[in-house]
Amino acid sequence: MAEKILFLTGKLAERQLKRILKIMKPEFSYKIGQVGVSVAALMSENIIMRRVSKDEEIDKIIVPGKFRGDLEKLSKFFDVPVERGPDDISHLPDYFGLDSSKMELDEYECDIFAEIVDAAVLDVNEIIKVAKKYVSMGANVIDLGCMPDTDFKHLEETIFKLKKIGLKVSVDSANSEELIRGGKAGADYLLSVNEKNFHVIDEVDSVPIIIPNTPGDMNSLDRAIKKMIKKERDFLADPILDPIHYGFTDSIVRYRDLRKKYPDIKILMGTGNLTELTDCDSAGANAILMGLVSELSINAVLVVQVSGHCRTSIKETDIARKIMFFSKKNQRLPFGIDNGLMCMSERKPHRFSKNEIKEIVEMVKDRNFRILLGDDGINVFNSLIHEIGNNPYDFYEKMKVDNDASHAFYLGVELAKAQIAFELGKNYDQDNDLKWGKVLGRFEENLLERPSLKITQKKK
Repeated sequence: MAEKILFLTGKLAERQLKRILKIMKPEFSYKIGQVGVSVAALMSENIIMRRVSKDEEIDKIIVPGKFRGDLEKLSKFFDVPVERGPDDISHLPDYFGLDSSKMELDEYECDIFAEIVDAAVLDVNEIIKVAKKYVSMGANVIDLGCMPDTDFKHLEETIFKLKKIGLKVSVDSANSEELIRGGKAGADYLLSVNEKNFHVIDEVDSVPIIIPNTPGDMNSLDRAIKKMIKKERDFLADPILDPIHYGFTDSIVRYRDLRKKYPDIKILMGTGNLTELTDCDSAGANAILMGLVSELSINAVLVVQVSGHCRTSIKETDIARKIMFFSKKNQRLPFGIDNGLMCMSERKPHRFSKNEIKEIVEMVKDRNFRILLGDDGINVFNSLIHEIGNNPYDFYEKMKVDNDASHAFYLGVELAKAQIAFELGKNYDQDNDLKWGKVLGRFEENLLERPSLKITQKKK
């Protein structure tokens, strides 16, 4: 027997919900319950429990994605599962096409070495502060960047204090003496060792990252790898990723060839030569790089975030490695798994059609301004006006709020958000922040609580 679902909705979305379900032609049967509020954000558990009758024929209840309340409480009251649907009602077909349970993305197979590039000129407390920040973004190892012709006098103290708070540490230097100092002080890893300074390995117990003698010299890397295998010592090998137009494609091939030749060794890839030296938003670059890392089963990446456009590279890499691991483990494309790296645009930005907006406008009976994005631009309307434009300034004179400073301020903020969303291809939901992926840390909403009033909404 087909499952029967009760969809709860508000007045303004009822017609659209009916239209979408009719087009979907779902295998389940359904009923639509219009709760008597204008929009989903105004629903509460008490309103639903008062206004919706218990029905023994119903197997599941779906509330709007923007409903803020306790689903468990509602499930107990109605004796059936109560779930949130998608935030955007137009995504209802996708909601039923995928497993509606939340995917837990907490597994990965690649560690992140996060480099503090100027560690030599920072004091110990500053280094610890940066290290804690990097760990909160997803770093597994703190890489201490040494600098040419700069004496890192506090290297040993830094390693000791980082280890004391439970962090793994690597020392990154072209100076053999600094590598030995770091190893003797307890560093877990040393970057980098090749045939020219191979003696470092015999003086410390740290795990070395082995690199070629010169860029692209895979023969020297191969000899060093064989020596490490003979010594039965742990190591990671890094063929070095080169920048675009300076050997980028050939360097990717070197990683592939190394993995084919040595399927069981650990490999590290430094990503900064691509992210830092390419003028593009780093989220997409890191996603592609972690896809490559996943395919080649690379065990660690060295991440730097020096340039302004790479200031969240560690967090992006952390999100990307989890998405790619989930994709690989479940043998599916890294598509429709998680929107954490969808920072600039939506895959399916929602825009109301002219007819949908017309229906909603006709239902509005008060003077509160609504803002919706349509195919034709930003739509602003209440019971008196309906204006369409692409810029906040298009609306000012027509809204007649010049004598109400707080209302004008509020509308200015909302219209600016609407303009950004319209131009970038993002979703816009009045009174809510735009979503910029998980990188900013504001991705998850607390749907158990109503949003706090903005300063302009509070009575003076």
